[in-house]
Amino acid sequence: MSATTVGTTPTLRQRIAMRQDRIVAFLMLLPSIILLAIFVYGFIGRTGAASLTDWQGLSTDPEMNYVGLQNYTQLFTGPVELRFRQGLVNTFFFTIFFLAGCLVMGIFLAILLDQNIKGEGIFRTIFLFPMALSFIVTGTVWRWLFNPSGGLNQLPTVFGLPPWSFRWLTSREQVLQFNWQHLPMMIAIVIFLVVAFLGYRYWRRGQRRGLTISGIVGALLLIWIVAGGPLQIQTLPYPEMHGFNVAFIGIILASTWQLSGYTMAMYLAGLRGIPEELREAARVDGANEMQVYRYIILPLLRPITLSAMIILGHISLKIFDLIFAMAGADNMTTDVPGILMYLTAFRANQFALGAAIAIVMLIMVAFVIVPYLYTTLRSEVEL
Repeated sequence: MSATTVGTTPTLRQRIAMRQDRIVAFLMLLPSIILLAIFVYGFIGRTGAASLTDWQGLSTDPEMNYVGLQNYTQLFTGPVELRFRQGLVNTFFFTIFFLAGCLVMGIFLAILLDQNIKGEGIFRTIFLFPMALSFIVTGTVWRWLFNPSGGLNQLPTVFGLPPWSFRWLTSREQVLQFNWQHLPMMIAIVIFLVVAFLGYRYWRRGQRRGLTISGIVGALLLIWIVAGGPLQIQTLPYPEMHGFNVAFIGIILASTWQLSGYTMAMYLAGLRGIPEELREAARVDGANEMQVYRYIILPLLRPITLSAMIILGHISLKIFDLIFAMAGADNMTTDVPGILMYLTAFRANQFALGAAIAIVMLIMVAFVIVPYLYTTLRSEVEL
């Protein structure tokens, strides 16, 4: 039996060889590590440091005075930064409807293609083609389609009807409005619902420790909410209404058209990976097609759904080029933090405030990416 048999202690020569392999691997990765440290994490740290100062840009006095969290306070509670807060609300609604549209259209198209229809390759290419375009090209084409004096508004004239008068990207109408002063209460309720859901999962799994902790946290949150604690957090001294801008409907349609093919490809790969024996077994047990999809196929596609949500959510939170091409940078009704950061830093030369907006965007993306990476790496380690 050789010395490399499982369970035996490596010899001195083998330990030296393993150490040399690690050193070689580290040296091979070292250039990438240095570049990442400088051009990614170094710039992130530099941006974070700049957001805590009053830096006004290169064209003025380069002196930077430390002001703490003043820029962040100004963004969320300052009377002048209404546009930033509306941009956050726009991003929230855009993310919700964009994710829903891409997931629904993606799985619908994948199920259609999974029926072994004729010309599947042609249809698959057609559905995937929009993903090959850049957001700038997509935005330019859809801006022509949403022209209030032409484009889609002229579609009824083909049937002898009067044209539509919808303003699309220039509409200032808002729905689903809420008061920014009530935001702390809304966040507290959302956190309570998340804690309650986690407690329910712990109860289902029989994990008493997690159930006890979530029960205590949930009870304290509920007492604080009922006592009106969140309402005592003053975000603004006056009511400020925000909501979903109807002008975003056109942007949601364009973005869903471009990326629904991506989710279709992911779902189609998942459907093709499900053994046909599982479907046949369900049919033998008396399940119809709807029940097969509900109880067999859709649960097996949950990992793909989660991956698609993470990727699409990351795209939606930092969206810039599509909105810039469709509605321009100066259209407040379709504003998002990415565009406002560009205007604040590179037009108004308020680099410190622009850096604060960039850090807020980074935190928003981290809330989506970090839990997913943690769960994925943890599952790989357990395997």
